Amino acid sequence: MGEIEAGPLLSTIITPNDLKKLDRTQLQQVCNELRQFIIDCVSVHGGHFGASLGVVELSVALHYVFNTPDDQLVWDVGHQAYGHKILTGRRKIFHTNRKYGGLSGFPKRSESEYDAFGVGHSSTSISAALGMAIASKLKGELHRQHVAIIGDGAMTAGLPFEALNHAGVSNTNLLVVLNDNNMSIDPNVGALKEYLTDITTSQSWNKFRDDFWKFLGKLPYADFQRELVSKIETGLKGVISKSSNLFEALGLRYFGPIDGHNVLKLTEVLEDMKNIAGPKILHIKTVKGKGYGVAEKDQTLWHAPGTFDKITGKINKRIVTVPEPPKYQDVFGHTLVELAEKNPRIMGITPAMPSGCSMKIMMDVMPDRALDVGIAEQHAVTLSAGLATQGMRVFCNIYSSFMQRAYDMVVHDVAIQKLPVIFCLDRAGLVGDDGPTHHGAYDMAYMRCIPNMIVSAPMNEAELRNLMFTAQLDENVAPFVIRYPRGNGVMPDWRTQMERISIGTGRTIKTGEEVAILSIGHPGNFVVDACKILTTDGLNPAHVDMRFVKPIDEDLLHQIAQSFKKIITVEDGTIVGGFGSAVLEFLAEHNYSVEVKMLGIPDEIIEHGKPEELHRECGYDAQAIAEAVRAMSSVSVHETSL
Repeated sequence: MGEIEAGPLLSTIITPNDLKKLDRTQLQQVCNELRQFIIDCVSVHGGHFGASLGVVELSVALHYVFNTPDDQLVWDVGHQAYGHKILTGRRKIFHTNRKYGGLSGFPKRSESEYDAFGVGHSSTSISAALGMAIASKLKGELHRQHVAIIGDGAMTAGLPFEALNHAGVSNTNLLVVLNDNNMSIDPNVGALKEYLTDITTSQSWNKFRDDFWKFLGKLPYADFQRELVSKIETGLKGVISKSSNLFEALGLRYFGPIDGHNVLKLTEVLEDMKNIAGPKILHIKTVKGKGYGVAEKDQTLWHAPGTFDKITGKINKRIVTVPEPPKYQDVFGHTLVELAEKNPRIMGITPAMPSGCSMKIMMDVMPDRALDVGIAEQHAVTLSAGLATQGMRVFCNIYSSFMQRAYDMVVHDVAIQKLPVIFCLDRAGLVGDDGPTHHGAYDMAYMRCIPNMIVSAPMNEAELRNLMFTAQLDENVAPFVIRYPRGNGVMPDWRTQMERISIGTGRTIKTGEEVAILSIGHPGNFVVDACKILTTDGLNPAHVDMRFVKPIDEDLLHQIAQSFKKIITVEDGTIVGGFGSAVLEFLAEHNYSVEVKMLGIPDEIIEHGKPEELHRECGYDAQAIAEAVRAMSSVSVHETSL
């Protein structure tokens, strides 16, 4: 199915200028049609769902009130930006969203002038919008407005607090819209969640402040009156409200909370706020999945449900007639519980992804030993380091692309002190539809250059279990990285007896002649398939699963270099500084004259698409590996005939 049909009003909106032509009384109908369009499209084509439904009214109000793209909107994360994209010229091609060669699932500067900043990871919006606002101030473009739309989940990270601290003294046209729905992907945690709940319930103060502020605006010398009241506001707040306001303590004018699903109220408030100088924050209350009953009830499941029947709400699932392999994340989750039942010092830490990484399995049965720290990767790593100093065996489970946010903590707090924190990096390699912001392309390169680190990748579920078992043994006294991909493994019968692996050792999967293929991690299964393809050509390459990038198995590499003059390396990470580079470094150091072909993620940004499409594009799927072996073998035949 291609283009999705839009309602009568939405079909007339190509750009926000068309939206502005409508009477304000028509905006609710636009919201209804926009919400239905998102439901119709995602039910057929998949994608992020609940977050965009929750900000339909906000999306319409922002584009109705502000002069976009001259006024700039920065959407945090971008899960919620579907309505924004549909209203800004992309409705007719929105069915290509997250598909190979189609629209990105997130705002992207190269895609539209309305996408002011590229996003995908959380908590960046306030810093980016503040930078834009400061630039506009310096250029004398004082008419321009800059709006950061950030969720309460994203606010738990450190970066927004750093940005707010700066914004409060910036005297810029910055508006922060705090979209408070008590959710990120899983329910939010921490003191900020409790604080937002508290100020939300302080209705007496918020109503008093809102009404009085409007009253002052009608008086002569309104600006002077408001400035005077601002100076005594803190004292009044102590009388009327339970606690002083965190945001105003940082120097931002605070407004709200208001109903984020009342589009008329939103447009009225936003119009007023356009005329208030300086940095300010609007707190709105919304419901993730608003307008689609089952999505409102199970907000985690309906964050990105895949395709579904929009009438019944039944999520489409593949019909499975034979047992299929589990997801790597689930193998991790169940194995962690098995290990923790035997080792009381094991703990699990995750930054806001208990369902996504399957830490929730341990949280359900051992709630005191498995912690969700919110969107706070830096804290997760240093917290793990602190636990490790007291003898705890911590499995710190973070998506590969999100681990980049905590790199200094890995170096400073873990590696320098040689603390045996176990980093389980989920979503390593090319993740698929989420695209370049989520691809786990760099972890092998950025981890293997750090002293004291062990860096490994399992080829299958049994190897994942064995690596986890090995990492938590007392004899391991170094930081230990275990990286594995998104999606399914290859072993339906995966609950194997766990065994210790000698750190830094590889294993021979298949002996052969002429060409040796060295793989790391799950792509070793692509090599297995490639070898089957090559049997029809009469070619018989050897295959070695190296298992460790660091320390790399030098004894095994000596054997290979002495037996083969042609080597192919295969990895699902960047070939710049990655596994293939490690092999080349070894060969150069020991003066081996060997022809090497590196297959993996090239030195470029890889866009979104199905994993198999991207593996093929990058040239390391089974067919590409077979082609590389044929090319090397044909050279060998030619040389022999000379």
